Amino acid sequence: MHYSIRTPLDDNTVSKLRAGDTVDISGIIYTARDQAHAILVRLIERGLPLPFGLRGQVIFYAGPTPNPPGRPIGSIGPTTSARMDIYTPILLEYGLKGMIGKGPRSAEVKAALAKHNAVYFATTGGVAAFLSSFVKKAELVAYPELGPEAIYRLEVEHFPAIVAIDAWGGDLYEKNRELYREA
Repeated sequence: MHYSIRTPLDDNTVSKLRAGDTVDISGIIYTARDQAHAILVRLIERGLPLPFGLRGQVIFYAGPTPNPPGRPIGSIGPTTSARMDIYTPILLEYGLKGMIGKGPRSAEVKAALAKHNAVYFATTGGVAAFLSSFVKKAELVAYPELGPEAIYRLEVEHFPAIVAIDAWGGDLYEKNRELYREA
């Protein structure tokens, strides 16, 4: 199935998505990579406010390049999601509903996705210039000292992704491994 979805995500939207579905995402998504995740988790552990509310939000594991003249953002592609696995369960517990990245996730992340009715989207690596064409606006939100790993607020329109792991335990990476074993 293909769905056009808007952020922030709600439980009804997440519940209908299944691994292998394609989506186009419109609305607001945030970028954050390893260092930003470490800061967010430290803030949560200390009971301090976050630079943006997590409830219903989607984080794109990406670090954009500087924007060329006339464009809101430079190239922006997914980084390896497994690097964020140690931080993801607590962010889901505090309301995060979706993530965009590439590559498989840990058993702990899959369990947290099911527990909190959240979803993991994958998008294709190596097409960062193409993906930037779906970004209509970009704004630095926090941690400029991290350079490309700072947190950006992106307004996206029809951003393409695949449901890689759904809230029901469906895992496109595992499913495809099975298909290749059988072939």
